[in-house]
Order: sequence, then C-alpha cells, then structure tokens
Amino acid sequence: MKRILVTGATGFIGRHSLAPLVARGFDVHALCSQNVPVPAGRVSGVTYHVADLLEGDAVKPILKELQPTHLLHFAWYVAHGKFWEATENLAWVAASLRLFQGFSENGGQRFVGAGTCAEYDWTGGVMIENQTPTRPHTLYGISKNALREILEKAGANAGVSVTWGRIFHLYGPGENPRRLIPAIITGLLNKTPVPCTHGRQVRDVMHVSDVGAAFAALADGTADGPFNVATGTRTTIAEIAGMIESLTASPGLLQLGTLSAPVGDPPVLVADTNRLRREGAFLPTIALADGLREYISRLGAARPPTPSFNQ
Repeated sequence: MKRILVTGATGFIGRHSLAPLVARGFDVHALCSQNVPVPAGRVSGVTYHVADLLEGDAVKPILKELQPTHLLHFAWYVAHGKFWEATENLAWVAASLRLFQGFSENGGQRFVGAGTCAEYDWTGGVMIENQTPTRPHTLYGISKNALREILEKAGANAGVSVTWGRIFHLYGPGENPRRLIPAIITGLLNKTPVPCTHGRQVRDVMHVSDVGAAFAALADGTADGPFNVATGTRTTIAEIAGMIESLTASPGLLQLGTLSAPVGDPPVLVADTNRLRREGAFLPTIALADGLREYISRLGAARPPTPSFNQ
C-alpha cells in the first residue's frame, strides 16, 4: 500500500495536492497544526491528524502509528512579506530534519520536499535543474537549499528516495489577498485604480491546482533530485494584469509604471520544465486565461454584496 503523509495539508498548496494523491491510489493522511472543520475544509478520502512540527517530537507518534511509505512536506513559515529573511526559517530547517529522521526510522521510502526558485542564481533568466547554479540571496532561499542538500545526502545514506520540487510563481484559490494577482483582481473588481510597476518583468505563472497535482505526480514517481514546478511559459506582469483588466471589464483602471520595481527584481525568471514533463510525467492543464477567469469569478462571488436601499 502507498501511504503518504502530507504536511502543511491545509496550506495554500498542500490542500490542492490531496485530491490528486487520492486519485493516484494513495492512502492519504494530512498533517495539520490545528483541527480542520468537518466537513468544511476536508477532502474526501483523506484522514486528518493534528500535530505542530515545531513542538519537538510531536509528530513521532503519528509516524510510528502510520509508518507512511511516502512523505510530502509543504509546511513552512510563509507570512506574506516577512518570510524572506525571517529567523523562523531556521526553526523550520530543524523541524524538517526531525521529520525526515522520524520518517526514515519508521520505514519511509520516498520524501518529496517543497523548494523554491529562490534557491537559484537569478541572473541567468531561465532556470535549469542541475545546470543553473544555486546561489540564494535570502535566508528563505538559503534555508531551503541547505535543507535539500542535507536531505539528499541523508537519504542516500538511509536508502530513502529524496525529490525536491522548486516552486516558481503561482496563483489561485486560498492565496493571500495581498499577493500581486489577487490584489489586482480585487482592485479592478471594486472599480478602483490599481497602481503597478512597469510590468515588463517576465515570469512563469502556474495555477495552484496544477502545482498541487505536480507534487502528487512527483510523489508517485521514482526520479530523485530537483524538479522545477512551473509551466515553462514566459508571461510578463503587464500581460497578466492586462488579462485581468479585460476579464473584469475595467478599462483605464490599471496604472502601469506608477510604482517602482523592487530593488534586485530580476527581469526574467522562468523555469525550464523539460525534466518535469519527461521524468515527472506531468503537464499543466490550466491555461492562464482560464485560471484567471475562474479565480476572478471566485473572488467576485466572495465580495460582500452592495447594500440596496430600494427595499
């Protein structure tokens, strides 16, 4: 039996990996830091467990009871705008190492970790696994890359397969509303001016449902090492914002060039996804325009209704 434990299972990406794992025949167990409401928030076919990975050996009894063959590790500190240099990154490196050790000691066979494009040297434009140098410049990127290196060596010593998915740019349901795409959508839905940078930055943007499904495919595979989890498609920020402007029927409200681009913002940050397609056997299924259209519909439906005074 393929039994998998998923950490960060109620997070932005983790929740989107559960149904694809069930569909692939896994006995899926979700690890959460707090109870998940029933039935709201739960995925059919998934068993939920509560433990705080930062609390020492809190997860060890669960690992001993379940003895999962696979582990998919998403849990991390991701507070918007703070995680890049937060000291919490250090605590999560330590917690992840304890998690891996407990997994290995209880017969674990395959560990899949969630990495980041911030592990790479961003001066090259297009990132290729095992070719583009890893040269992270933030504590977040350094922590993720260091953890990957340690786990790959520890896995080789313990006979545990270790795979690492480097996430690029993503969007979709459950996203922090202060991130770029939901902020633009909300502003335009509210028919308010939306200031932006020049928008010439080239990015690789993937729907979170595809990201979750890609990690499910990696968990179900056999190839080790790093994989870029992305679309391989080049899109500018201005093009994305323009799609949203058109889909929300909000002409003239998008104000490109009114904000300064962040210092060090790379002009091109795109993934080579040949390895994901070949060895990971995964292809994205959600086109950007389709994903944005559905996301706009969700965010529009979630807005409070306009008060009516005609009753």
